[in-house]
Amino acid sequence: MTAPRTYLSTTIPYVNARPHLGHALELVQADVLARHRRDRGDQVRFQTGTDDNSLKNVLAAQAAGIGVQEFVDRNAEAFVALAGPLSLAVDDVIRTSRDPRHQVGVHRLWRACADAGDLYRRHYQGLYCVGCEQFYTPAELAGGRCAEHGTVPQPVAEENWFFRLSRYGDRLRDLIETGGLRIEPAGRRNEVLGFIAGGLEDFSVSRSTARARGWGIPVPGDPGQVIYVWWDALGNYISALGYGTRDSGYDRWWTGATSRVHLVGKGVLRFHAVYWPAILLSAGQPPPTHILVHDYLTIEGRKISKSAGPAIDPATLAAEYGTDALRWWLLRDIPRTGDADFTPARLITRANTDLANGIGNLINRVITLIHRYRDGEVPASDEPAPDAQDLDRALSNAAPQIDAALSDFDFRQATAAVWSITEEANRYISKTKPWALARSEDAAAPDQLDSVLGTLLHACQALGEHLEPFLPDLAARITLQCRAADGRLPAPAPVFARLTPAQTAQPG
Repeated sequence: MTAPRTYLSTTIPYVNARPHLGHALELVQADVLARHRRDRGDQVRFQTGTDDNSLKNVLAAQAAGIGVQEFVDRNAEAFVALAGPLSLAVDDVIRTSRDPRHQVGVHRLWRACADAGDLYRRHYQGLYCVGCEQFYTPAELAGGRCAEHGTVPQPVAEENWFFRLSRYGDRLRDLIETGGLRIEPAGRRNEVLGFIAGGLEDFSVSRSTARARGWGIPVPGDPGQVIYVWWDALGNYISALGYGTRDSGYDRWWTGATSRVHLVGKGVLRFHAVYWPAILLSAGQPPPTHILVHDYLTIEGRKISKSAGPAIDPATLAAEYGTDALRWWLLRDIPRTGDADFTPARLITRANTDLANGIGNLINRVITLIHRYRDGEVPASDEPAPDAQDLDRALSNAAPQIDAALSDFDFRQATAAVWSITEEANRYISKTKPWALARSEDAAAPDQLDSVLGTLLHACQALGEHLEPFLPDLAARITLQCRAADGRLPAPAPVFARLTPAQTAQPG
């Protein structure tokens, strides 16, 4: 029987500036889902990339006084390089200005929609936000300003190509209501259904070459127009699979996938849950199966942004506090719904509480006890472990609870299932008092001690296994610490050091 195939992608960010912590959130979430599905036996492809063909990029390059391609290449490299400090197991990265797969894929998609009768030219006048790369109606603005960027959109009048989105309202509603396209959390699903119920209008899918400053992918057969950056960017999800080159990867990872999963921020939900499925339906291609939506990270209540407001470099954070601490805060502290405010103090507190005092201390205690009372040899006993019901329950429940939480796109609940093993194992040490069993003159005490230590070692090994999708580096250190060579465990060594401000976390 063929294993299920999961295709998992992040949005591709504009490269008008270097990455910020918000990008790390989505990348880490996607990495957890990819690792988890691999652990459960799925075939998985995890893809990310960069959106190079934006007017925002052109304007930022001009402000920097360098060529657009040079500017884009420099910033794109910073996004690609995040795989190292974030410990990402990415399978593919596509860059829309450089990758030869992309333009041919976007052109094929365009022609397919044109053949379906869904592209036409007309004159248009509207209010355009450069930050969103999107037109807005006056009713969609908050006090005349874009709600996302706080800027006043520019009035623009020109003739563009339009996509007949108005044809697809009923099909999109049916797709979502029947579960063919699952949007999580449910509040975001309702938001999309509400938008569709309000009536869908055709939208502009090209820009004049002059207004785009000559940057972008030309419209097939119309060199005076470039393809709208959002159409271009959305196409990356299939162009990277070989849609344009008719590569077998497209059949394997899109049409033949069990799940086609997009992770997106709430600010781009409409593009992914309305525009993108409609474009695919027009082109005769299957839509995504899942759209998983996260909210924003903030600093002092303000959205983290590349172009305005506060920004934090995730690579710098990882270098200062360690990849494990950064990933754990992003997964353990961020709620399923609602924005989350970041401070270094919160990251440090969470890492010290859970990783140093909790998991790290547990591993060290257990390995130290085995070395002290059994000379490092793995305990073996036929006796059932005394008073182990609560710990056994946490161990047996962990996998199904993690599966259910990640199916609901709830990383806080998933990490809580792992944390419960730590809590119960530490309680079990206090309850059974291995040091007292080691001093006892009761004839049954040696077997009881072996049983207790064996149970605790098993719990530590399970922690390493269950932590792997969330904290692959820490999980590897735990596994190494709990793996016996010739029946003997390694000498106890810290797997996570306590953090202090401006201090790099390194085990040792």
